[in-house]
Amino acid sequence: MKRNQHAGRRGSGGLSLGVFTHDELEDIHVATLEVLERTGVWVEDDDALDVFAEGGAEVDRESHIVRLPTHVVEDAIQSAPSRLTLYGRIPDDDVVLEANRVGFTNFGEGIKVVDPETGELREPTKRDVADATRLIDALPEIDVLERPIGAHDVPQDAVPLHNAEAILANTTKHVFIGPINGLLLKKIMAMAAAVVGGADALRRRPLVSFITCPVSPLKLVKDCCEIIMESARGGACVNVLSMAMAGGSSPVTPAGTLVTHNAEVLSGIALAQLTARGAPVIYGSSTTAMDLRLASASVGSPECGLINAGVAQLARYYLLPSWVAGA
Repeated sequence: MKRNQHAGRRGSGGLSLGVFTHDELEDIHVATLEVLERTGVWVEDDDALDVFAEGGAEVDRESHIVRLPTHVVEDAIQSAPSRLTLYGRIPDDDVVLEANRVGFTNFGEGIKVVDPETGELREPTKRDVADATRLIDALPEIDVLERPIGAHDVPQDAVPLHNAEAILANTTKHVFIGPINGLLLKKIMAMAAAVVGGADALRRRPLVSFITCPVSPLKLVKDCCEIIMESARGGACVNVLSMAMAGGSSPVTPAGTLVTHNAEVLSGIALAQLTARGAPVIYGSSTTAMDLRLASASVGSPECGLINAGVAQLARYYLLPSWVAGA
């Protein structure tokens, strides 16, 4: 089992970036609760509407707007585990997520590769997924593996299954995959169960976790809802990862963007907890600023770093494991 170093802990030292004070985090939290209770989120999936309604939310089925009372949101935050173990195929590759520990994963999903033999820039194949996975598996600095690239030479309706096959066959590290929808998620879970020796073994040591993204601003679309609920039902961790863009799909100010971001992530976490109380979740972010000249996401920019430092602070405020984007 692997426990990474602490960051920002009193003692011998560590690196931390305090973008907001505790009082400012409280302001963001209170503003988020107001957005969730008064404005609400748009929820596309009927099953999710049922879950929210049974959990005490105000559900307008005609408009698909769900308004979440404060007690529902705060209960969901408290019921989500503050400590997670991301299990590898072997115990040496287990990674613990707990207060102030910092680890690393690769970025995903790459849509082009440079051919290692010809130098040609081309679309990736399933073999490239396997080769990239073996490379990541060999790098000790990378703790868990996110789907690095996607196979473009297979039927795209089933591409997560091909990605999962190529990845699970070539790493012993914990794996994060974007499954597209709930049906494919269940099939990937079945594949992972075959790897570890059955459904019971997989529930004891989940080998794979899932990533899903709300649509900014304030939308839980059908596939996002399915992934959150099926992960919770299957005992797998889900990384609810907002991709708001400051100045585009969210306010241009960091605090304003983080209110939108926070509302999206907390609504997803609430759905997970109302589906299965105690379901493992990660507070995720690929939120950044929009380049107002090019109308593109400025990934890797100083703004991205500042926003994600704020995200990490919010996750610590809620005692939740976090996942933030880099370059």
